Amino acid sequence: MDQYFCPDNFSFAHSSSGDVAIMAYSTITSQPLTNYAIHLLARLAHEYPVDRLYLAVFTANPSDSSVRMLAWEDCVRSVLSVPAKVSNAIGTGQVPTQLEQCTYYNNVSVRTERLIFILSNEGDRDVVSPVTYLLSKLVNLGVFPLLQRISEFQPSFFQVTLPIICSRMTSTSASSYTAIWSSLLSDLPALTLRSILTSLLAATPPLKHPMDAKISQRIIVKRAAGLLRGITGQVTPEREGVWEAVMGIILSKDWDEGYARIFVCWLFGSFRGHLPSEKGYNHPTDNIFLLIRITALEVFINQVLTAWSLPDHIKHSLLSRHRYMTSILIVAISYLPPSSPRITSISLSPLFISGIGLYVGHLDPSVRRCGMLAAEVIAQRAGKKLDFGDWDGEDSGKPWARDLRLLLERRDGDVNVENVMPKDDVESSGIEEGPAPSDEAFDRVRTTFRETSSGYDSDDSLTGYASTSSSRSASPTPSDLHAIENDPSLIVGAKGVPRPMYLAQLGDLLRSTGGLKSSNEPHDADKVEMAINYAEELIRKKRGYGTELDENAVNLVYGLLGLQNNYELEGFEEKRQGALNALVACAPRKAALTLIEEFFKNQYSTSQRYVALNSLALGAREMASLPIPRPKVDPDRLTFPSKQLPTPLHQRYLEGERQVIPLITDSISSHVIDKEKDASIDKAPDIIRERRLRISKVSKITPVSAGALSVISPSMSLQKLTPFIEVATEYFIAPLINQFWLFLRDERTREERTAHHQGRQQYHGAGSGLILNPVVLSHFLRTVAILVHAAQNAPEWMAVVAPDALELAVTIGARPVSRIETDIEDDEESGGQRGKEASVLTAALELVLIVLDGCLETDGGRVLSLEYTTLLLSVGEWAGGLFAQLEKGIKVQGSGGIHETKLRRAAAGVLLKIDEFTSKWRRSMLDVR
Repeated sequence: MDQYFCPDNFSFAHSSSGDVAIMAYSTITSQPLTNYAIHLLARLAHEYPVDRLYLAVFTANPSDSSVRMLAWEDCVRSVLSVPAKVSNAIGTGQVPTQLEQCTYYNNVSVRTERLIFILSNEGDRDVVSPVTYLLSKLVNLGVFPLLQRISEFQPSFFQVTLPIICSRMTSTSASSYTAIWSSLLSDLPALTLRSILTSLLAATPPLKHPMDAKISQRIIVKRAAGLLRGITGQVTPEREGVWEAVMGIILSKDWDEGYARIFVCWLFGSFRGHLPSEKGYNHPTDNIFLLIRITALEVFINQVLTAWSLPDHIKHSLLSRHRYMTSILIVAISYLPPSSPRITSISLSPLFISGIGLYVGHLDPSVRRCGMLAAEVIAQRAGKKLDFGDWDGEDSGKPWARDLRLLLERRDGDVNVENVMPKDDVESSGIEEGPAPSDEAFDRVRTTFRETSSGYDSDDSLTGYASTSSSRSASPTPSDLHAIENDPSLIVGAKGVPRPMYLAQLGDLLRSTGGLKSSNEPHDADKVEMAINYAEELIRKKRGYGTELDENAVNLVYGLLGLQNNYELEGFEEKRQGALNALVACAPRKAALTLIEEFFKNQYSTSQRYVALNSLALGAREMASLPIPRPKVDPDRLTFPSKQLPTPLHQRYLEGERQVIPLITDSISSHVIDKEKDASIDKAPDIIRERRLRISKVSKITPVSAGALSVISPSMSLQKLTPFIEVATEYFIAPLINQFWLFLRDERTREERTAHHQGRQQYHGAGSGLILNPVVLSHFLRTVAILVHAAQNAPEWMAVVAPDALELAVTIGARPVSRIETDIEDDEESGGQRGKEASVLTAALELVLIVLDGCLETDGGRVLSLEYTTLLLSVGEWAGGLFAQLEKGIKVQGSGGIHETKLRRAAAGVLLKIDEFTSKWRRSMLDVR
């Protein structure tokens, strides 16, 4: 029976025996395995390995190449599936040794390498594709581990094949063998190539002493580099796929200094005892070889320098990573001619200079010395003098720096290994150094090696004083301890600020400084940064879990609102705004009232008042499940490149000054006006249509449909937010309006008390930075408009919210709120409107427009028309007078451009709404006096 599935040695030479083995693999692996089937698979794995099956498919089969490739793919899948199928069939039983996963795949790896060696003698390009497919499948099965093999049960291709590959590199057919390996790697997909190269480098034995400059260690480096060069071929940027994979592995993985030496010698070292010089080679082939090598070296140094100088790498990498990157940079630069223009350009490059600056400012002295050493070495090789000093001693990486300097006295690629056999003991003292390059080649500093002295030394006769030896250093004096304690740069191992887990801890971090700078600025900056980074996340997590949020909400409002960006933290305004928004949305009954009370205090700046109003509006819209629209016009189209800051600063200030509240009110008012236009286009009289055509804003572009507008949806979480209509009147709108009336009364009283004074002794409530200033007052009115719009479905809306909001808008729009407006109102024809800023009038009209539209949608305007007739008529009189003045050409303070257009549009919209009220309820309103 065995003969039918696995032909014996007598039939092995027959061409059909391979076809029988291929069919046996396919038949057995497609059926449930029995003990006899496992016995046959063990024989097939031993007598018909993968290289024999390749010859059966491609040599004995005369069919088309595509058909043979399909047969080969089926064969490979069957062969590589054997260990998994056998393990599943046996379960907890004993798997035959030759079918165990590690043993089986290691044998497949050895036979794959033998197949590559056999095909290297054919010189046919078509032989590469089948082997490429086989290698890709082995990568998918984990036969190319990305780390050094730590278990004997883990298969590894290069662990079992590297000794064989090394011996083939020294044979007479080494050139063809190297060529086929290079072709294979060039044809592999990017991910497969990266996995194979990573496994190859991980399988390369590490140096026992990575920083040892002895000739024996240099020979080991040279041999490892030669082996890698034999497998990969010449790695240059022209081989784009291989180059990118190699650079990604070198710069992204964690290696030590010994691998840095191997990598540089592999990519740029010569295997003929010396490197090509710029003047010593006159043959055209040598010149081309030199040009390719120098170009690749420059590209390599630039990529390493870019990674070495990254701020994130300098700040957050471990010391071993810093030493590896510094070593590979300096060793690569040592392969350039000293004082060459290339080294000079590197020493003057912005990347190198900025990297040195970051390294010198690092708090860890060991990391700091990595940058200082690179600066000194590169400056010396560029022909300049630079000496930071303080390199003697055994602390802070000084021994490592001295070892690296000694290592740079000679290049590993210059060692002559021609007279050293691969099996010779490289630690023996009989090894001779290779000929050093001439001064004409690279003008390098000649190598000097330390020699062990023997015999008499004059210092042996010196005798020291009789004293007890002590390994302890001198104790620091009290003054030294005080200096260390007060110098933050010397506290390298200081414990960082812990992440807050409870809201009480968050409040302590926020209010530890009271919003002022203190003497312990670095630690306070860390506290504030930690607090604002996790404030919003922690607040939202605590919603719905007991009373912790309600107990700490007021304290958090005080802390967040009183914060100042004293430490210039990145994203400070956005993170603080997000935290306050979360507070309002998650604890509206506590946070909203506290924010309103704090808003009317005189201790806050304009930006802090903006933050308070923004949090009220955005938190309310989040509770009401309303979106926040994005601007319809790209802000970049509104600026000229000649007047724009550099990109990082431009984005920073653009995000910090983004006005969300005006954007929302513009969206709501535009929607109301557009809805009125669509509803009355067929029934409006000609005179009204003519007036609307005059006041409507002309659109010069095609309007975008509502579905095309992108919105920012409010944050969603597992716990449901409090509906805004439950808290809108009691905790948002009524307190905000009532507090404003009290504040306005107090401000007017204070102004009247100082009215008899002259000059600066008079108090003006609308001064810069105050609440009655047009900048803050217009923002306040827009916030009220947003809150009123979000509370339209509240039960108290018709009876309380709408009348109070209308009264507020009419009073601020028609009556002076400060004596500074009364002083301007010297024109009777203006009706007292010239003292108002256009932004305040526009905001008041938008508030009126939103209230009137809500009344029409709720009950058709019945309650407002019949119960608040006087207020409604006064609104119409005020809006009509303002619109008439604008039609006459009378200018308003702060008008012009977009403000004038928005003012006209809002006034006309209010008039249309009033007309709709009166046309519907005129008969019922006549009896009301």
